[in-house]
Amino acid sequence: MRFARGPIVLGAHLALLRTAASVVDRRRARFRLRVVMTIITDKGVGRRARDGATAALRGVGVRLTGPRRLVLEVVRGTDAHPTAEAVHQLVRRQLPRVSLGTVYRNLRLLVALGLVKELRGPRARFEGNLSDHHHFTCLACGRIADVDGPLTEPHSRALIGRVASSSRFSVTHHRIEFYGRCAACRKKRAGRARRPPP
Repeated sequence: MRFARGPIVLGAHLALLRTAASVVDRRRARFRLRVVMTIITDKGVGRRARDGATAALRGVGVRLTGPRRLVLEVVRGTDAHPTAEAVHQLVRRQLPRVSLGTVYRNLRLLVALGLVKELRGPRARFEGNLSDHHHFTCLACGRIADVDGPLTEPHSRALIGRVASSSRFSVTHHRIEFYGRCAACRKKRAGRARRPPP
């Protein structure tokens, strides 16, 4: 879009741009998702996370850049299993000019290096918890919570043995996912059920 010179015409173009931006914002508002993140507020913890991210990146021999370090810190600093878009929003708080493409490239690199795990699905999510664990997904709010691996260990080992023996597969690893409603959503649902109709 070219702007004509002069204060009156330029002002009209700016008004048109503002109107278009507000329409786009209203359209986007319908599709915004609520992202819940655990943010580390303690300065000492943040410094340790930064040092840990720096050491991890240097340990695998990859170039240390500000966005890369910050993406790793964000993913490791939350238990919310954020999407790339959510990581981008959190990274932009400290580096406002970082692009979504930069965040995607760094997430893919960190997954390839084994510093971050990717949870595949309709919208890929990322996590920094590299220990053996499984996941619980709330069907109401979409929250993903970690379930410790030892809770399912004896049963999952037996299941792997049965699958391997009955189908002659060689199982290298497995993932167990639980689905249902989290405590907060069950509480909300119970509150709605108890209310008398108007």
